[in-house]
Amino acid sequence: MDKLDWNQLRAFLETAETGSLSAAARKLGLTQPTLSRQVAAIEARMGVTLFERVGKAMALTPTGLDLLGHARAMGSAADALGLAATGRAQAVDGVVVVSASDAVAAYLLPPLVRQLRKQQPGIVIEVISSNTLSDLLRREADIAVRHVKPEQPDLIARFIREAEANFYASEEWVGAHGHPRAAHEAAALPFVGTDRAGQYLGYLQQHGLPVTEANFSCYADHSTAHWALVRMGLGIGAMMNEIAEQTPGIVRVLGDVPPVLFPVWLVTHRELRTSRRIQVVFEALAKGLAAGS
Repeated sequence: MDKLDWNQLRAFLETAETGSLSAAARKLGLTQPTLSRQVAAIEARMGVTLFERVGKAMALTPTGLDLLGHARAMGSAADALGLAATGRAQAVDGVVVVSASDAVAAYLLPPLVRQLRKQQPGIVIEVISSNTLSDLLRREADIAVRHVKPEQPDLIARFIREAEANFYASEEWVGAHGHPRAAHEAAALPFVGTDRAGQYLGYLQQHGLPVTEANFSCYADHSTAHWALVRMGLGIGAMMNEIAEQTPGIVRVLGDVPPVLFPVWLVTHRELRTSRRIQVVFEALAKGLAAGS
């Protein structure tokens, strides 16, 4: 058998990991027909069948499953090579990918990106808005703003500060419902929820608010959508203080309730920390996010 084509091997690996041609194609930035041809080509090159179609999904055959571990090892080696090369690059110009929760990405990062562009016009920032923890080891992001400390040994993190969130409502809402301050007043008031599975409800109850599902007027699982519903007067919602304070028409309510405290961490891969470009962005974000306190 001839030497394997890396693009074909990567097509096999991502299709196996995602379980579909369309998802793998999106992840690799390819069209689905192109990816399908690469999968067919590696099957022909190796003389084996790697996948079986099950509806729209691609299921690994026993042979494909046996070879998946080897493909993962090669993929990890390629990722490690890319990390090492990026980490040793001393040029400041280039792209740096920053991941953050949707609220941080929408409200806190834009002014920091603007300031960074003024200071380092050769650096291009790509912001990924995601409420999941980006996989820095697989280069989904170079730097991540997180609210939990990472446990992976290959990641390094800097604690930036303890952030605060409080409860807010729109001026229109306050005009209609009054200005509640004590926790017991929450029992009769509408809230904007974040999920229907009871997680947010449980958190509010643990925080001392006597609410039930009946208090929720609507739900939004992303912070930016949640905040938009609060701004439209649909109920009380929680938000980081610095975001709420820059939002017109918003009033803090339930002022006697203790604030919600959560950490802000800035994280990158150990290898990437030696890259001059990523160092510059890391330090600029650390300074800017710390100043938000």
